[in-house]
Amino acid sequence: MADATADFASWLAQADVPQSRLTPEVVALLRAVFRFRQRQGADYYSTRLLSHFLLHAGTGLKLAQLARLLGISRPTASRQQNLSSKQAIQQAHHRLDGRPYGKLLPRYAGAVAAFLVKSPAASRAELIDFAFATFGVRVSRVALYKFMKKYGLDQIPAAAAPDAKAVAIGPPEAQERPPVPVVSPPPFSSRARSTPAPSC
Repeated sequence: MADATADFASWLAQADVPQSRLTPEVVALLRAVFRFRQRQGADYYSTRLLSHFLLHAGTGLKLAQLARLLGISRPTASRQQNLSSKQAIQQAHHRLDGRPYGKLLPRYAGAVAAFLVKSPAASRAELIDFAFATFGVRVSRVALYKFMKKYGLDQIPAAAAPDAKAVAIGPPEAQERPPVPVVSPPPFSSRARSTPAPSC
């Protein structure tokens, strides 16, 4: 990471930003970023806030230059570039929890299924929030997708829609059973045995 004690000119120089891109507006913005780093340090959370801000501030600087200014790798900056503010905060929460991803255990499937039946229109973010509130586990969208596919939970919203016919009739125990039909013998038939009696 960039040394928080370095002077502003050195900090810019190590990022290899050409002078043509350093407009007065960009320099003013980078001076504010540098002061922030001087006061807050170069820890993960300070860097995460700054990276999200700079990647979406329209500075005109290239991704690699911003990555060097922040002291992060280019692939990391590229991944962060496509995240919303909410997703960036969620990543910081995951880090605070001590693990980047949680684990959904098989015994959670029943509670997740019940949640999906009650809320068939729930978004993935709402389901992630439900998992955290219920099990104390934060999970990634990929982990949630695999969990739901493994246990067939990805089919629940479509299957949970009530059947109009079943709703009109009511539950099975409330339905009257039709009477059992009485079978009468065909006309012109005898009620006697059709097989001959054994002779003695």
